[in-house]
Formats: sequence, structure tokens, C-alpha cells
Amino acid sequence: MKAPPRPDKEPLDIERVLARVRESIQGFADAAMFELAARGHTSLFEQLVSCILSIRTRDEVSLPVSLRLLSQARTPEAMRRLGPERIESLIRPVTFPEPKARTIHAIAVRTVEDFGGELPADAEVLQSFKGVGPKCAHLALGIACGQERISVDIHVHRVTNRWGYVQARSPEQTLVALEAKLPRAHWVELNRLLVPFGKHVCTGTRPQCSTCPVLSMCQQVGVRNPR
Repeated sequence: MKAPPRPDKEPLDIERVLARVRESIQGFADAAMFELAARGHTSLFEQLVSCILSIRTRDEVSLPVSLRLLSQARTPEAMRRLGPERIESLIRPVTFPEPKARTIHAIAVRTVEDFGGELPADAEVLQSFKGVGPKCAHLALGIACGQERISVDIHVHRVTNRWGYVQARSPEQTLVALEAKLPRAHWVELNRLLVPFGKHVCTGTRPQCSTCPVLSMCQQVGVRNPR
């Protein structure tokens, strides 16, 4: 059952909240896939590969690994020619390098053989690849293709539920709730904002509530021992 809103809190205005978050994360490193795009790796294939590498891997690891791999192969055809063993050797610092290498190579092969070397800008097609879920499909399509998509990782899930903006038990449920409530203008940006905010301010344990710019509107759902 949903808890009643705290009487000591202002109503949550998502526009004001996101404006404050946007200001508060200045100076923190950008989320890895957005940083990759800023460095010129803007194709859908490159973005999808980067997201696969980032799964259960910190941005500080996945970003340089993505750059190393893409320096050797930026297209599906080039990645197909590398082969899974060479891909694995290039991505070894990330978690699960062997299955990720097989996944990336399989995507490259199918893109060449079934789609003429061009990855379709279609969420259902992307999610038909083994190892690609809504998070990666949506984020890659949002960044590379400008599609209005919400990508929910652990930070987006935790922060939006902690605010009390949505009430959901899983990232998948949070995605559905956000799609029904969040203005579309913020769909792609939400991940860009809440990854650094969740890493440095609204952390999983001992969040920095005392200095948080949105404390007055945050319901602090489930918060224990804040700083």
C-alpha cells in the first residue's frame, strides 16, 4: 500500500526537481554512453555495443573499454571480422567478457547477414538480440537516433522511487510508471541526469540528503541512515 505523503515536504514538481539535479551534477563525469557520443561514437551500433559492455560494470571501466574496442571496429562488418576471441581480449576488464564478446559478435554477424550491415532503429529488433533488454535498446535509440525513450537502470529506478515520483518494485515496473507520468521532453535526458546524481548524491547507501538540492520535495522513501 502506498504510504501517505509526508506533511513536511513540498509537492514534487518534476520540472523544478530535474532543473536542480541538472545544476547539481555539473562537474561530475557524464554517463558513459553520452560521453561516448560526445567523442564521436554516435551510431546505433556503437551505442548498443557500449551499453552491452556497461552491464554490471562501472562507467570508469566500461568507457575506456568501449573506446578501445571501437578503435578497432566501429561497424558491424568490422566487428564481425574481429571474431569473438579478439573481441574478448579487447574487453577483458568488463564483467563477463566472454559472453559479452559472443553477444557483440552475434549482433554484428546478424546485422551484416540479415540487415545489410545497418542496425535497424527498432526497439523490438534490438531486444530480439540475446543479451539486449529494454534498458540498452532504449538508451541506444535515444542517444543515437533521437527517439523518445526512457532507459531505467538501477540509479533511475532507485532515485525516482525514493523521491516518491513513482512507486514500483522493479526497473521494468519503473519504466512503465515513468512512461505514463514523465513529460516526454525528459525521457532521454533522465538517464543522463540520474546516473551521476545516483552515483554521487542519491547513493544506494547513506545518501547525501543533508546537501541534496531536492530534499524539500523528496519523500525519502526507504532511506536509512542518510548523511
